[in-house]
Order: sequence, then structure tokens, then C-alpha cells
Amino acid sequence: MWAIIEAAGWPIWTIIAASVVSLAIILERLYSLRRQSVAPDGLLAQTLQEYRRAGGGQDLQQQLLNHSPLGRLFCAGVRHVGDSREVMKEAIEDEGRVVAYQLERFLTTLGTIAAMAPLLGLLGTVIGMIEIFGAQDASGANPQQLAHGISVALYNTAFGLIVAIPSMMFYRFFRSKVDGLLVEMEAQAVKLVEVLHGERKNGS
Repeated sequence: MWAIIEAAGWPIWTIIAASVVSLAIILERLYSLRRQSVAPDGLLAQTLQEYRRAGGGQDLQQQLLNHSPLGRLFCAGVRHVGDSREVMKEAIEDEGRVVAYQLERFLTTLGTIAAMAPLLGLLGTVIGMIEIFGAQDASGANPQQLAHGISVALYNTAFGLIVAIPSMMFYRFFRSKVDGLLVEMEAQAVKLVEVLHGERKNGS
């Protein structure tokens, strides 16, 4: 592997740096976007049970706030349980924008790497071509320098694509997963609003 890196020349280090960042983001997002940690099953029923038992006080709000992203949406609804349905929904939507921003964290960087890695490979290719033409002199081509230029051109192109393809695949995967989680959380939050507001209205 080290021989390949040496043959690819200095442009390969920019692609290696991009690959390290891409891998770190992929691993972090795989861990952070687990469904059970973002929108755990049973949280809606648990929240309603606790609300009916002890009301929507600070204890319940703090518990929901620290529980998960879905819990933060429920906390926003519980905090405005005494207001109208529209106010509760607006509070949840405001909190939802913050949650969506956090779920999409680093995805722009991953998408940028997916788009830029082939260009970094192209940069290496151009530099390799420059070395190839630089190997030409009045006495003919220097075979060693010519071979090095070809290595720089080909290896950088290949490594750029190797980094770009999985980065783009995971970027699309994470975007789709975030969209699905947001739709699911929104549906559960709306259901919470309807139940809490209906109970408050019937109890008043």
C-alpha cells in the first residue's frame, strides 16, 4: 500500500485526508441516526402515561428533553399543553427545525467530499500528465519519469473514485433516513398534540 501511495505522488494525500473525514462522518452518523436513539418505540405511550399520572410539570419536560430528538418534540408540546392546538403545533415545528438541523449535521460535508473527491483525482491526473510531458526533452523521454507521471495520473483518478462512490452512497442513504425519521417524528408529535389537547378540552 505504501508503494502505491508513493507512486501516486503528493496529490494522493488530499484524497486520503478526504477519505479519513468521510469515514469518520459515516461512522458517526451510523451511530447517531439509529432509530432507537432518535425516535424510540413506545415513547408516545410512555409520555401520555406519565402526563396522566403526574401532569406536564418540569420533571416530565426535563426527562423528555434529555431523552431523544423525539422527546424534545414531545417536550415542546407538553410545555404548551395549556395553549391552543395551533400554538402547540407551532412550538413543535420550531423545535423540529432545530432537531432536523442536528440530524443533518455533517451531511453537507459528506456530500461535498463525494463531489470533490473525483476533482481531487482529476487534479492528480493533470499533475501526472504535466510530469509526463515534462519527461520529454531533446534526447527523448526519460522512462523512469514517464512511468512516474503515468502512476500519478492513474492512481489519483482511481483513489478519487474509490472515495467518492461510497461517500455519495452513504450521503444519499443518510438523507433518506433523516427524511424518514422526521416524517415519523412529526406524525407522532401531531398525535401527541391531538391526544393532549383533546383530553384537556374534555376535562375542562
